[in-house]
Amino acid sequence: MKFAVYFGNRGFFPGELVASAIEDFKRVLKANGYEALIMEGAGTRYDAVETPEEGKAFASFLSRHEGEYDGVILSLPNFGDENGAVVALRNVKVPVLVQAYPDEVGKMDFSHRRDSVCGKIAMCNVLRQAGIRFTLTRSFAVHPDAPEFAEDLRLFAATCRVVNGMRNIYIGAIGARTTAFKTVRFDEIAFQKNGINIETFDMSQVFAAMDDAPAEKVAAKKAVYLEYADFAGVADEKVESIARFGVAIDDLIRNYSLKAVAIRCWDELEKRYGVSPCLAMSVLNEAGIAAACEMDVNNAVMMRAVALASDSPVGLFDVNNNYGDAKDKAIMFHCSAIPGSMLKCRGCIGEHLMFRKAYGPGTGVGIFGGEVKSMPLTVGSFKTENGRLCAFVTEGEATDDPIEKEFFGTGFVFRKDDGDANAMLNYMAKNGYRHHVAFVRGSWAAAVVEAFSNYLGFDIDRV
Repeated sequence: MKFAVYFGNRGFFPGELVASAIEDFKRVLKANGYEALIMEGAGTRYDAVETPEEGKAFASFLSRHEGEYDGVILSLPNFGDENGAVVALRNVKVPVLVQAYPDEVGKMDFSHRRDSVCGKIAMCNVLRQAGIRFTLTRSFAVHPDAPEFAEDLRLFAATCRVVNGMRNIYIGAIGARTTAFKTVRFDEIAFQKNGINIETFDMSQVFAAMDDAPAEKVAAKKAVYLEYADFAGVADEKVESIARFGVAIDDLIRNYSLKAVAIRCWDELEKRYGVSPCLAMSVLNEAGIAAACEMDVNNAVMMRAVALASDSPVGLFDVNNNYGDAKDKAIMFHCSAIPGSMLKCRGCIGEHLMFRKAYGPGTGVGIFGGEVKSMPLTVGSFKTENGRLCAFVTEGEATDDPIEKEFFGTGFVFRKDDGDANAMLNYMAKNGYRHHVAFVRGSWAAAVVEAFSNYLGFDIDRV
């Protein structure tokens, strides 16, 4: 990722501090794995911005490099002038992080005192007046070399990925909602008004594409799947059908530039081809195309968001069972389409026991799973309600707590970070959330909340 860095200045404060700040940011961004885009040699004093005229120069600089940077860091080595900043940033389409250098005890004389704290308060006030949205560092004043600023950068980068990756996107709704699942209803117009476009496809289109899939594409897809998962004991005709399904979905994703899909995963596929789509969906989730089960368009959107935040594969499970009497834990479960990288060993293909019971042996081959790794998790869910886009997010961990081997599908015990999973369950029930949650490895809740609430205009709670 690349950040454009703006340096503020104010004439009667020590402007010489800007030069060292420029070197600080070149070094610190590189050390943390980011690129820096810095305006140098443009004729402004100290290569910083103070006046509206210098603000125009920076705005022109950003315009010339539009599309090259993911966010802007507004750095205040000293107080900084607000007027130039408003001119410089009024047309910025990416998130802005405001950072202020701290003053140092023993360097409070007129030649060294920064007054950046006061300047940041003034800067944020005027940015707010101008309608320019911005993100704050967790400590109000923080030096770029401080370890906590590395965490600010990590979260800001995640916020940028979510904001930039959620604008003007296309989500595939593949198949009609199963009539029994009124929980996954959604407001397509509300999504449209927020730049999320829903493209709908009938399962008959998928079946026609499966039947007509070119042999070479099917063979290539089979090779991918056989490498990805253990198909021991699975008939070749089932592998063929799963591969044909994967080819059909890939074509829809490519032809319509889809960033995520929600699929009607039962029961036509099982009745007609004797397979479940889980494995194909797992491969999509592993590859960065969020694939939600049971036509849950809402949580296809949530999966997309948390995958962007974490820059890693995403899963979707049910919040399914209590874990004995433990109030801090719940069992997450699905058939499943979990990404293979979240499993301790290579995942295995199995048969969906519910379809086996309903339609007979060999009718639901293709569920994918295994034992889930213990890891920190960010968990969230999405809904549309009264024309609004709404979400919640929380953090916790997938634990090593055992689940009996007879447990159908793939599950893991989730422990909520604050020790109160029961409060999350009550929140979901009271506020009308689905039984599904998206989950990714790592701690990204703060970044998702910042992206949704501050930049995208979605309602979101951290639970």
